[in-house]
Amino acid sequence: MKRLNCLTTLSLLALTSTIMADNGKQFRKLLISSSENVNEKTWKLTDQDVPTSGKWSVTKKTLKGGRSEGVDLVTVDNGELSIVVIPTRGMSVFDVKSGDVRLGWDSPTTDIVHPQYVNLQSRGGLGWLEGFNEWLVRCGLEFAGHPGKDEFINNTGDKASMDLTLHGKIGNIPASEVEVIVDLIAPYRIRVRGVLYEKFFYGPKLKMVAEISTIPGSNSFQINDVITNLGAFDQEMQMIYHGNYGSPLLEKGARVIVAAKSVAPMNEHAAKAVDKHETFEGPTKGFIEEVYLYEPISDSEGKSMVMIHNAAADRSSTITWSTKELPYLTVWKNTAAAADGYVSGLEPGTGYPFNRRVERKFGRVPKLKSGESIKFGLEYGIQNGEAKVKDAVARVKAIQGGTKLKLIEQAPILD
Repeated sequence: MKRLNCLTTLSLLALTSTIMADNGKQFRKLLISSSENVNEKTWKLTDQDVPTSGKWSVTKKTLKGGRSEGVDLVTVDNGELSIVVIPTRGMSVFDVKSGDVRLGWDSPTTDIVHPQYVNLQSRGGLGWLEGFNEWLVRCGLEFAGHPGKDEFINNTGDKASMDLTLHGKIGNIPASEVEVIVDLIAPYRIRVRGVLYEKFFYGPKLKMVAEISTIPGSNSFQINDVITNLGAFDQEMQMIYHGNYGSPLLEKGARVIVAAKSVAPMNEHAAKAVDKHETFEGPTKGFIEEVYLYEPISDSEGKSMVMIHNAAADRSSTITWSTKELPYLTVWKNTAAAADGYVSGLEPGTGYPFNRRVERKFGRVPKLKSGESIKFGLEYGIQNGEAKVKDAVARVKAIQGGTKLKLIEQAPILD
């Protein structure tokens, strides 16, 4: 066993107790717990502290100042890439870095904003954008997509209308519990696991266990989430994994490559450029977002894949996921001026980002029975160098196979 350095006698005993309690298979540390009244403001664990291999670390800190006051961050550095998780903002991921590649973007919102400063109802339900600067944010859970009116059954059993806000609430709900888990058996996976609740009297009662994990020395990481209906009645739910990419991957001539059966524009504006759905422009003042809706193809294991690479095709990032869990993919192109937020999104989901009223009409709103759970798993990778990017392109094209992508030139008729 490696030397356990930088630990007090008390923490050494606690560490040994934790390992023994789990039969020596995992190290576990509770960082945040509302039920236990725990919040470790600063904390660090490295490969020198537990018996594993490779260089890695996990650190916890709490931000101070402005609208970031009280925001908790957990950073996992696996020796190859670093992942910054924001438990305070729905277990979102602020950014991921590997060498000179960054998964993230430069939002006009520069602070990591505490949810207490976000009014989801502002600007006609667009208040979610006040804190929007993460690389990855989950959209859901009760609803996701565009703001607008929808119907629900109220506490008297009558139909009533409600104003849905952009992309739901979960991205602005702090985790009630956060735990770091390190496997003590090869390949020594490092996990940050959070528990969140989106619950409402006379409303949804949803629990999400959200996990981000990676292996020391790897250029990839996984997201594995479980959502459970804790209520006594069936409950609708939606989920979109809203990943946002800026420089250095996004630039003029960058491309997105998707294994898909079809692609359609979300609206008439996007339809004007549907033949350019695979390519990106540089920062363009006055650019109006274009959104494209893909129907992914899966391989023999039920997995699909999408990637974005820069113009030189020597840097890229990939997403692999199950189309049984997440049957749809949205690509959001927002190549606006840098000052306005130069960014594009790759977004696997249970549906597309139309208002839930529309998604329900087209059968894209899952419903969980009482006590039922749904699982989502995604793997994200970063590729540095032409050979690795070329290999990733080949993997996407292998899934595509001989299927020709159907280009739908007209936006769907919603009403």
